[in-house]
Amino acid sequence: MTTMSQSPERIALTSNLSISRLVCGLWQVADIEKNGEIIDPETGADALQAYAQAGFDTFDMADHYGSAEGITGRLLSRYPGTSNRPTAFTKWCPEPGPMTRDVVRRGVEERLQRLAVDKIDLLQFHWWTFEHPAWLDALHEMQRMREEGLIEALGLTNFDAAHLAVALADGIEIATNQVSFSLVDRRAAGALSDLCAKSGVKLLAYGTLSGGFLSEKWLGKPEPTEITDWSRSKYKRFIDTAGGWAAFQGILEAADSIAKKHGVSISNVASRWVLEHEAVAATIIGARLGESEHRDDNLKVFSFALDGEDHTLLDEAFAATSPIPGDCGDEYRKPPFLTASGDLSHHLDAIPSIYSAEPVPGRNGRLRVSSGSVWEPIAGYSRAVRIGNRILVSGTTATHGTDRCVAPGNPGAQTTYILDKIAASISALGGTIDDVVRTRVYLRDANQWEPVSRAHGRIFSEVLPANTLIEAGNLIGDYEVEIEAEAVCD
Repeated sequence: MTTMSQSPERIALTSNLSISRLVCGLWQVADIEKNGEIIDPETGADALQAYAQAGFDTFDMADHYGSAEGITGRLLSRYPGTSNRPTAFTKWCPEPGPMTRDVVRRGVEERLQRLAVDKIDLLQFHWWTFEHPAWLDALHEMQRMREEGLIEALGLTNFDAAHLAVALADGIEIATNQVSFSLVDRRAAGALSDLCAKSGVKLLAYGTLSGGFLSEKWLGKPEPTEITDWSRSKYKRFIDTAGGWAAFQGILEAADSIAKKHGVSISNVASRWVLEHEAVAATIIGARLGESEHRDDNLKVFSFALDGEDHTLLDEAFAATSPIPGDCGDEYRKPPFLTASGDLSHHLDAIPSIYSAEPVPGRNGRLRVSSGSVWEPIAGYSRAVRIGNRILVSGTTATHGTDRCVAPGNPGAQTTYILDKIAASISALGGTIDDVVRTRVYLRDANQWEPVSRAHGRIFSEVLPANTLIEAGNLIGDYEVEIEAEAVCD
């Protein structure tokens, strides 16, 4: 066993940004303040400064984590003009809508004001539904602000591999993606880690201790019937989806055996397993201000490494569980909704569609939508038309706005964008992507069938519509693929 580190290991995200590999997450500020009591900013800053002095000098928060940004701003103000001030990550999580220059800049400038800084160390962006394409507008404007020196590094939060790939292929320079990653939720070890290995993007892992469930406190204990803590209720949903309490106890037992072997805690084993993944830059641990902080125990994560025997024991426990469905971030966008508040369908249903259905003059009951593409009025067609219970979607390309090609030269990323666009047009006409019964895929180059087919399969692996894929030859401009679809709304 190696000698225990006296402070967390560090890693560089950019040439100017070095962070602790254990990041203090401030989401619990919102939980503390949920009844209307606001934490005194100076008292809160005192608590954060104690973390920083112990080596835990990197903090993660968001625009909706209560007064966390203001508290952190007070902390940062205590280090005027110094190069060793703590590092602050925050997130901007806007409601989907037009992401104009003014909207984006107001959102970012509010973060700058609350943190009382001239430059945000890492600004992370969350987007609720990819059927609304304005997330690309937001990222491009944030990238311009980074080039102006207002943001050091740009990150994402809860993006799946497919949409991270779209952002990268569209020219956005992404440093990090913050996602759920734990012994219970292992989705990030798949396609997302593969993409990170190719692109250099690093993962920030949250939920690593499953809201505290991955600890000795729950080993051999009966399943809880009532949970009042919002974070713990969220991760209990993950445990239920991963096979239930008995399967979870199998993971705890394996982690406990490994912990005893190395003289550490179950939580250390859980964190170490995540940190040893090459794609992971850091894990995010909860910092509940004014309560037990477990700093000394957290440092033990750097005192040992998992060996082959340890991984075999964990893999055997994993085999008795069920994989969390989908990819990272899906829990916010589709069933099963594994969030603190549970089912988010009411929230998603309230988000206005990017497209508006309009009646076809002289055709009783017939509806159509336009995507605003420059080609639609020129050629005289609609993006989609509904006749009775049928929705017919025109051949669709990765056109953003009126005429910009998304992800030029990248057929897989274009397919992801196209299928979002098709889903949005079907939704505007009262259907869903699950109603699709046929797709036709036209490729510039048949040799590119695999990335296109994999993107298609990600959406339709359970729906399994009829499908045709053909090489169409030279498509217009930088478009690599065009797709049409037909849906039947039962």
